[in-house]
Amino acid sequence: MDIKEIYLLTAFVCAACDGEIAPKEVSLVKEMCNKSDMFGDLDVEAKLNEYVAAINKHGIRFINDFLRVLESTELTNQEQLTIVRIAIDMIEADGQILYSEVKFFKRLRPCLNISDEEILKVLPDKEDYLLSDIRTTEYSFDDNIQFSEIKWNNPV
Repeated sequence: MDIKEIYLLTAFVCAACDGEIAPKEVSLVKEMCNKSDMFGDLDVEAKLNEYVAAINKHGIRFINDFLRVLESTELTNQEQLTIVRIAIDMIEADGQILYSEVKFFKRLRPCLNISDEEILKVLPDKEDYLLSDIRTTEYSFDDNIQFSEIKWNNPV
């Protein structure tokens, strides 16, 4: 899997980890597409809907597979910082930071080998995301949740 798809998958999983993909989260992905080449030539809407179908079918296994990809892919420090930025931006996109989202970030964090110090150099106001938590290796996700197809051109 190339880094552009890992970035998009990071955005999707962080949007979905609380059981809802908020319109503001979809808007943020659109904004990322418009402002940068972060996702390259991926058909973002088609990929997002592919992920919707996969998470609807596989639930927590889909999320755990994503975490395994992160763990097993050799990433530069810059790529890891981008993943951290994407994750935090998606968690904060809808203006509600839920504990389930922060807990998911704390599960994602050990999959990266960049230091907290390196993250805080770039994101100094995000220290709360890096603090220890109880049982961060556990993450629960309701496998009965079904997400709707993402309509790229819907106004938000």
